[in-house]
Amino acid sequence: MAIFAALDVSQDETAICVVDHDGAIVAESKVTTSPDAITQWLSTWTTDLERVGMETGPLRVRCRAA
Repeated sequence: MAIFAALDVSQDETAICVVDHDGAIVAESKVTTSPDAITQWLSTWTTDLERVGMETGPLRVRCRAA
């Protein structure tokens, strides 16, 4: 099953939403805004994850190392 993730990055927390091909929410969470925390949370979904979208605001640079 193809799934997709979206990241809403803010100063301290990043909201993550995973949806399926039909747009139904599969999972949602908030994690610390750090490459390690985001990668760890998304690693649960790597076998089915097709794309990750991230907002293009100024805080995206903090996640670039991921």
